[in-house]
Amino acid sequence: MGNASKSSADGVPEPNVPESNVSVVTEPNARAAIAADAILGRHLRHAWWVPGTRLATIAWPLGRLPLDVVRSRFGFWHYWWHAHLLDLIVDAAIHRPTDDMSYDPHLADVANRLLRGIRLRNLGRWTNNYYDDMAWLGLAIERADRHLDLHHPKALRTLSTRMYNAWEPERGGGIPWRTIDTFFNAPANGPATILLARTGHLDRALAMCDWMDSALVDPDSHLVIDGIKPKDDGFERVTAIYTYCQGVVLGSEVEAARRTRDTVHLDRIDRLLTAVESHECPDGVIRGAGGGDGGLFMGVLARYLALVATDLPADLPGADELRRRSAALVLSSADAAWSTRAEVDDTVVFSADWHQQAVRPTRGGTDAAFIAGAVNSSSVPERDLSVQLSGWMVLEAAAAIDLGLSEQNVRP
Repeated sequence: MGNASKSSADGVPEPNVPESNVSVVTEPNARAAIAADAILGRHLRHAWWVPGTRLATIAWPLGRLPLDVVRSRFGFWHYWWHAHLLDLIVDAAIHRPTDDMSYDPHLADVANRLLRGIRLRNLGRWTNNYYDDMAWLGLAIERADRHLDLHHPKALRTLSTRMYNAWEPERGGGIPWRTIDTFFNAPANGPATILLARTGHLDRALAMCDWMDSALVDPDSHLVIDGIKPKDDGFERVTAIYTYCQGVVLGSEVEAARRTRDTVHLDRIDRLLTAVESHECPDGVIRGAGGGDGGLFMGVLARYLALVATDLPADLPGADELRRRSAALVLSSADAAWSTRAEVDDTVVFSADWHQQAVRPTRGGTDAAFIAGAVNSSSVPERDLSVQLSGWMVLEAAAAIDLGLSEQNVRP
C-alpha cells in the first residue's frame, strides 16, 4: 500500500509511507498495513540516539523547540505502551509475511531493536514495580520469540516467574497490581493468567481463572470489575468497569478452554461476551475511554475478542456461535475506527472514540503524564501513542479474523 521501504542510517528499513488516498481501501489487512506504516513512521526513534535500538515517542506531533525533542527522547516513555507496540509489530510481521518466510524479517528486526530500546530505557532491567506492566511485556516477548524466531529466554523466564511468585491466595488474591500494593485487580491478573498459560504454568493459570470468576465478576451486569482490596473485615470491591478488563478475562478463558476443553470456560466466555455486547459496545462498536492509559483499552478488548474468534476450539459445543459473535464486534469496531480516522500529512490518525470523528492533533498542549500510578491523557487524546496503538490494534485484529489466522499461527 505504500512506497518502497528505505533504509535508515543504521540499516533498519524505514516503514513504508502510505499513499495519500486511502479512503477506497476496504481489505482488512491492507488497512492494518497502512496503520502500521503511519504509526511506526511517526513514532519510532532511536533510544537515546543509540544505534541498533528503537523506542516510540509518546505524543505526536512533537513541538518544534529543541527542548521538545530532548523531552521526547529522555522524558516519560510509558513501559506498558511499548509492550503493546511490540505486540503490534509481531502482528504486522505475521499478518504480512514475505514470500519465503512465515513473517516479515524486516519487522522482526524492528521488534528486536525495540526490545533493546526498552531494556536500555528501563536501565538494563526487564522488570518494574507494576505486575500488569510486566505481564504485558512478558506476553509480547513470548509472542515475538515464538512467531519471529527471536530469542529472549531470560527475559521471558524473569517476567513469567514474577507472575507465578506474585500469587497471594492467603491475602485474598490473585496477584496484586504492583509490588508495594494489596490491590488485586483484573488488569494485572488477566494478562498474567494468559502469560502463565502460554509459558507452561497451566495449573496456576486455571486457578487464576477461577479466582477472577469468583472475585471480579459483577453479579448483576456480569462484567468484570476493576478489583478488590483486602480490609480487616473482608474486602472492598472497586467496581469501576473498564473495557480492557473484559478483554483480558476473555483471553484467559480462551487459553483455558483451548488447553482443557472444559466447557465451564465456554460458559464463562458466553456470559461475559453477552455482557460486553450489551454494555460495552454501543451499536456493536467498542466504546472509547479517552487518551492516556485509557487509549489502549479499546484495542486490548479488540485483541482478545479476536482471540475468541480465531482460537476458541470450533468443535466445542456452542463455540462456533461464540466465535461468530466475537468476530462481529471486532469487524464492526475496525470499520468504525477506519471511518472515523483523520488524515494528516498523508498518514492516518485514529480517534480516541470510534463513535466520533478523530480530532486532528497539532503541536502544543500537554503531553500524557504519569501521575499516581497511571498515565493521564494529553490535552488532545489523538496525540497519544496509546490511542493510535488501539486503532492499529483493532485493524490487526480484524486482519487476523479475515485471514483465518489463529494465535498459534496456523493459516487455513
